[in-house]
Amino acid sequence: MQSTTTYTTIPISGGDVISRSIQNLSNFVSLQRPWSELIASGVFDAPKSLSDAGIRLRLNAKYFGINYAIVIAISAAAILIGTPIAWIVYAAVFALWLVLYFFREDPMVAWGRHVDDRIVIVGLILVSVIAVWLTGSVNTLWIGISVGVLISAVHGMFRNPQGLFLDENDAVSKGLIRSPSSASSSHTKDFPI
Repeated sequence: MQSTTTYTTIPISGGDVISRSIQNLSNFVSLQRPWSELIASGVFDAPKSLSDAGIRLRLNAKYFGINYAIVIAISAAAILIGTPIAWIVYAAVFALWLVLYFFREDPMVAWGRHVDDRIVIVGLILVSVIAVWLTGSVNTLWIGISVGVLISAVHGMFRNPQGLFLDENDAVSKGLIRSPSSASSSHTKDFPI
């Protein structure tokens, strides 16, 4: 199955690509759950079994995924504080990935020609590998990422997901709200024509 990508047809300038990418990033980060909900007291307990821990981890990762991504990014950035050149290089590479791939809405155009997404990915991978090789701090970065993943995994396994509703269907199935179809059918009246 081949995925299709929909683009707008109006070409935009590089400055607009950057501003739109920053807007998309801020929209993405705004989807995070409140931090107070992430660390609320009284919602942590030990899972009953290993499968229960897996279920909790999956549900919490789905619900708090953006928060976990932020924790992992902060952990990776914090461990690089001792190597400011590496931090700056990784931040620049991260910004390139965000602007050129993740939050880009329009096809990339270079010298009047469209650049395929695969070429963009290969270029970004090459830049990332070169950046990691030049800074020589790959072990440090892996430790930071691992610490962030470990913190997120422990939180995901020990935070009881009871009361978290991932979408309206979950809320309807738990009886918290009525579905729109049942609510509208109970309030409709038959009017004579």
